[in-house]
Amino acid sequence: MKTKQYWNPKPIRIAFLIVLDILLINAASVLALFMLEDFNWSKMMGQAYMGSIIRYSIISTVVTILIFIPFKLYNSLWQYASVDELMHIVLAGALVSLIKFIVNLIPGAALFRISYPLISGMLMIAFVGISRIGYRMIRQRIRGESPAVKVRTLLIGGGNAGAMVLREFQTSVKSTNHVVCIVDDDFAKRGSYLRGVKIVGNRNDIKAVVDKYRIEEIVLAIPTASSKDKRDILELCQQTSCRLKTLPAIFQLANGEVSLEKMRDVDVLDLLGRDSVKVNLSGISAYIKGKTVLVTGGGGSIGSELCRQIAKNSPERLIIFDIYENNAYDIQQELLRADPNLNLTTLIGSVRDKDRVEMVFSKYRPELVFHAAAHKHVPLMENSPNEAVKNNVFGTLNVAEAADKYHAEKFVLISTDKAVNPTNIMGASKRICEMIVQSMSARSETVFVAVRFGNVLGSNGSVIPLFKKQIAEGGPVTVTHKDIIRYFMTIPEAVSLVLQAGAFAKEGEIFVLDMGEPVRIDDLARKMIRLSGFEPDVDIEIKYTGLRPGEKLYEEMLMKEEGLRTTENELIHIGKPLVIDEEDFRRKLELLHKACEENSPEIKELVAGIVKTYHRAPVSV
Repeated sequence: MKTKQYWNPKPIRIAFLIVLDILLINAASVLALFMLEDFNWSKMMGQAYMGSIIRYSIISTVVTILIFIPFKLYNSLWQYASVDELMHIVLAGALVSLIKFIVNLIPGAALFRISYPLISGMLMIAFVGISRIGYRMIRQRIRGESPAVKVRTLLIGGGNAGAMVLREFQTSVKSTNHVVCIVDDDFAKRGSYLRGVKIVGNRNDIKAVVDKYRIEEIVLAIPTASSKDKRDILELCQQTSCRLKTLPAIFQLANGEVSLEKMRDVDVLDLLGRDSVKVNLSGISAYIKGKTVLVTGGGGSIGSELCRQIAKNSPERLIIFDIYENNAYDIQQELLRADPNLNLTTLIGSVRDKDRVEMVFSKYRPELVFHAAAHKHVPLMENSPNEAVKNNVFGTLNVAEAADKYHAEKFVLISTDKAVNPTNIMGASKRICEMIVQSMSARSETVFVAVRFGNVLGSNGSVIPLFKKQIAEGGPVTVTHKDIIRYFMTIPEAVSLVLQAGAFAKEGEIFVLDMGEPVRIDDLARKMIRLSGFEPDVDIEIKYTGLRPGEKLYEEMLMKEEGLRTTENELIHIGKPLVIDEEDFRRKLELLHKACEENSPEIKELVAGIVKTYHRAPVSV
């Protein structure tokens, strides 16, 4: 098949500009002579040097065009022409005038009056500049690109990034924004102008500025600001009814990649104000590279992200193990599209099936095991407590015992903040999983550890997708309690810290991830409503439904008995393991196993006998 050829207009455009410049250069020369002869055409034509000037014009024109080329006067996109392009014209014209002036000083070569190079140079700069800027103005008029019909915009940030954004808005034919004014916290900039736009105040003036200048959209252009500063500024912006947009990552700015297409709407992650986590990538790669890695629950929210990040660290083999075939298939296809050479094995099965788990370990002998398979939905597990115990407790026990039997190097349990002083069966079952890890660590050559963290944004069952759906349906947005708070982290952040903790693992630790500041769910709901362009309790109702079975107002990250010590990563801490009576713990697990297989109604009481901190708190509104 022949490749389709497309017409390239660039050579024709360059040729047109060169011809135009030849006419403008000579027009400037003739007009300069005309001015020097007091606008007397007959007097100018009668001068003896006129013939020499005409002969010299060819050399002068060629030299001028050659000087224009390195100043990029034929490579710029003149529909975006601005101050930078005009400066190129000025510098090129100045250099041409200087050369003419120097030539005019050479004895026997003088052709002009001493003022001729200056006047002709100024005229040439004016003619060429008007031709380029005029093209842009005519193009705008033809396309109807009048600032009067654009969105009135407030730009936050008068620094380098703000200047880049402002230039994009002012010069791009795709821009729908007219920047009316700027705010910046640098007091010294107040009253100054950036590309003709006045800096009128700081962040505390945002609401007043919006009202005074009838602002419709606000663009945050401070990519170097801390996450907390961004959050504080955006919260001030949310007091207005304006649409909010922000810049891409700072590395894109550094590479000069700012474009209107890459600017994005502000989302809930910006409003949470979390700084990006930092991990030791080389340390993670060192213990994953060349290893066979098993991820249970590999199709779930956490499990699939574990697979993504593990796949980037060159494992010998990656094994996805999940009971849900659709989830497993989706992540399998995604990973193979990203890396067709990845040695990937996708297996369907349940961690509750001890024989199936045994078969996987005996065949593939995984060296690293990340156990993410679990039932996590609190209210559903309250209504099906035996299923929570079967899957979470004994599924974990099956995988842990197989890891021990087949001499895996490390076993990493994905735990939860709900395991701390649990008030629900899901949290209590995960606490037993942590106890299993500690128990196995005491008698196994395999390194067993648990990593505990809070809610992750975007996971299955997360409150944020629910809020988005409710807002799209026109409300109401349901919040269980006005004072309920939760810790949040993005899935990629949490998983990168899990992998880092795996590198730190030595002997039965419970790693606790620093989730940052807790978030009030009611505040989160209101911010999401405003981000969608609505007013809470006016356009979209917020309805308080009461705490669900097993829920509590706040989650704790660390049991009081455990203490806390730090690691190399300031976001990863280690809780001191509790002393466990091995014999008593094993006996109680056997009783629990029998009870849940019989679907005993007393299962919660038996769990409470193992997890002394499990208190089934009464539901309050």
